[in-house]
Amino acid sequence: MELKVGQAKRLEGTITVPGDKSISHRALLLGSLAHGETVIENFLQGKDCLATLRCLRQLGVKIEEEGEGRLRVEGRGLGNLQEPEEVLDAGNSGTTMRLLLGVLAGNPIFAVLTGDASLRRRPMDRVTLPLKLMGAEIWGRQEGKLAPLAIRGQRKLRPLEYTSPVASAQVKSAVLLAGLYAEGETSVTEPALSRDHTERMLGYFGVPVKREGLTVRLKGRALLQGRPVRVPGDFSAAAFFLAAAAILPEGRVTVREVGLNPTRTGFLEVLEAMGARLSVEVTGEWAGEPVGNVTVESSALRGVEIGGEIIPRLIDEIPVLTVVAACAAGKTVIRGAEELRYKESDRLATMAQELGRLGAKVEVLPDGLIIHGGYPLQGSRVQSHGDHRVAMAMAVAGLVAEGETIIEGAEAIDVSFPNFPTLLATLTEEARGK
Repeated sequence: MELKVGQAKRLEGTITVPGDKSISHRALLLGSLAHGETVIENFLQGKDCLATLRCLRQLGVKIEEEGEGRLRVEGRGLGNLQEPEEVLDAGNSGTTMRLLLGVLAGNPIFAVLTGDASLRRRPMDRVTLPLKLMGAEIWGRQEGKLAPLAIRGQRKLRPLEYTSPVASAQVKSAVLLAGLYAEGETSVTEPALSRDHTERMLGYFGVPVKREGLTVRLKGRALLQGRPVRVPGDFSAAAFFLAAAAILPEGRVTVREVGLNPTRTGFLEVLEAMGARLSVEVTGEWAGEPVGNVTVESSALRGVEIGGEIIPRLIDEIPVLTVVAACAAGKTVIRGAEELRYKESDRLATMAQELGRLGAKVEVLPDGLIIHGGYPLQGSRVQSHGDHRVAMAMAVAGLVAEGETIIEGAEAIDVSFPNFPTLLATLTEEARGK
């Protein structure tokens, strides 16, 4: 599918965005492991989250769809998943595969997990190694590094004190989920703080989680109790519209009811450092997550240096941040983001290549990018590389490029934000009418 985006002068409006992808996955998983019923509202109906839903159904979890974004989950309790008759297909979703491995490690059943060609190239040993140390049996390509993966779980796992080599919420979550089945305390220590949705939701479902600096701990065999979950709007989805508002000549966008978890909002800190005019209002808390409204207006932006502990808090926003940097005055340097090489595409290489097609000057570093801002962008034909965040970032670039930008492979957007093209068109059309 092709998405065509024309140059726009103005972007204006107040919007809501779909439910948070990370929280939607976790609400389904913990609701499935809980006792009693969990009702989820504002569940993201993107391809990644639907992959988790299908896999859980194959594992015997009863999930009823009661309307747009509303699910009713009947929890089976810890250790009671049924052995699947078919291979579990995670599609393009690394979250589905890695977190499911943590869940399956504590169920005495055999299962095989696979995914699409992109997912089968992504490293899984960062999860399979600690799970093996806890007692799970796992086999896969390249000694368990690559999918397809086969796993045989154990009813009781060994607790683990794990020091992760990477700041990864997926690694941390997989080990903590396996720790639910262990006799004793399981801990994960990271080199930097990654997003903490799993810890927050575990607490919301009744499992005490302790944090000491960069270490999180929980005691196994705890009881999870089903609860209602309303999923906040996805901050990573909101970022595309906030970025567009900042770089267009006449932009002002407010995103309402969006998640404002501080482990996710590093993008706002960088925008502010670049000179963006923005405001943030926290209005409440949903299922342990702060929620509120964010407004960004057209701004004169300047290049900055980005690295260190903030990187895990904006890792998914770096593709669109690269677009913002291309429109800012001066040079922006991003370092410490080598994790982006192992996403749906090598996002460092693909963003440099595709923005280059529009006339941007971007250098690729082993762990980041150097973006020389201020060069005029010219519409062209670009590729998504099968990556939803690259596709949407290039659509934002298309708004400021002269002429028309055509994004090939735009169907990848359905992974996380199926109505993105419609919402983008609505905001620009309404702005033209003012």
